[in-house]
Amino acid sequence: MKRSGKEIFEHLPVRRAVLAQILPAIASQLVALLYSLADTYFVGRLNDPDQTAAVTVAGAVFLLLTALSNLFGIGGASLVSRKLGGGRADEAAQVSCFCFWYGAFSALIFGAAVGLFSEPILALAGAKQASLEYAKGYLFYSVAIGALPTVATTMLANLVRSESASLPASIGVMLGCFVNIALDPLFVLPSFFNMGAAGAGLATAISNGVGMLYFIIYIAVSRRKGRTVLSLSPALLKHAGAHAREVLRIGLPSALQYMLTVVAVSAQLSFVSKYGNEAVAAVGITKKLDQLPLFFSIGVANGLLPLVGYNYAAGNYERTEKCFRFGVSVSLGFALLCVTVYELFAPSLCSLFIGDEKTVTYAAAFLRRMVIAMPFMSVCYPLITKFQAMGKAKESLTVSVMRKGVLDIPLYFVMDAVKPLYGCMWVQPIVDCVSLAAAVILNRNIVRRDREGKRAAQSRPAQTDAGGRGKPEQA
Repeated sequence: MKRSGKEIFEHLPVRRAVLAQILPAIASQLVALLYSLADTYFVGRLNDPDQTAAVTVAGAVFLLLTALSNLFGIGGASLVSRKLGGGRADEAAQVSCFCFWYGAFSALIFGAAVGLFSEPILALAGAKQASLEYAKGYLFYSVAIGALPTVATTMLANLVRSESASLPASIGVMLGCFVNIALDPLFVLPSFFNMGAAGAGLATAISNGVGMLYFIIYIAVSRRKGRTVLSLSPALLKHAGAHAREVLRIGLPSALQYMLTVVAVSAQLSFVSKYGNEAVAAVGITKKLDQLPLFFSIGVANGLLPLVGYNYAAGNYERTEKCFRFGVSVSLGFALLCVTVYELFAPSLCSLFIGDEKTVTYAAAFLRRMVIAMPFMSVCYPLITKFQAMGKAKESLTVSVMRKGVLDIPLYFVMDAVKPLYGCMWVQPIVDCVSLAAAVILNRNIVRRDREGKRAAQSRPAQTDAGGRGKPEQA
């Protein structure tokens, strides 16, 4: 591992170390948000609620690619950082190789499946007849063709960040985002290629291809110069069996959370679709604006993951907790700022995406309700990532499933019955509040056990051999 990374993880003052990791990660997430907003913005410029609704519905399926990339990216990043913290760089290289090749193969299979069964998949996601063809066009380019580059870009960014190279990881993500933002108006708008929603999907696929190429070149060059432990060499696949279980065990909660997000979003859209495509389009706009504090918190969590994982594996529990607490304070502060701004300026912000008055009215009302969840999420999401960084799969899985799937889907039935349409927008605030309470309790138990274990280890007398000399305990 390069010296600068070791310096950041072990010796740099906590606040400087955290900022060195999270600021590039936050920047890349905010640019990723701009690229996500670009699809909705330029499709919205067509003033066609059917096409905006199509991007919303297809976007729910697109989330499954994030689930797949996190299965290998988050699981791999956690294990790489812990291997480095334990001084096992060779094994970290093996982990990165396994993640890349198995993640790529899984993406190809998934993309082919979506290409073959796009219509029934979109029907399950809540697509109506008026928006179905638009959604199929978007899905064909963004998922059927773009699955491999999309999964590889996100996965490799997490792996690169896992050895403290937060800035290079962020550059790769931002590069693809800027390409997408530049291509969207060319492919979507009538004055150029006039592809509509399908053009937004094509721009997404091309931009992720650029990001994937950047990371492959970066790792190859850095490996040759001895600046990274990561490796994409197929020769290391012979060690895949030694690491597969741990990567998948830690990556599964993150992947499952995104998979259940698709189910939850589809359930929400199913309820909302009863009120017309304007309401569906409004949910899409609301979720785009709602993503600002979400993506900020994801950036904080992604930056914290290697820092927490490395120090936890090295047994430096005090530094682990200090890093985490400072990172969460940044995440929470930004979320509270967003709540204030969104509550005050909801109609103006929503009107940036579409000129249809009925859609804007719906979107503003939805936003003012849904944004209440953000302060809870801004702490809960980093806590889930902390569990993953420390290798605590059970705790991570518990909270992930609570946030998406176990509580929210039953609540949609209840809240829609209590207050039709608008009741659905209160589901996420309720779920995130309950999930945060559970996450805090689980985290407190982990911290207490670690402190008790450390005190017990320090108070345990050293073993001695026959000559009275100290002898280390057997592992």
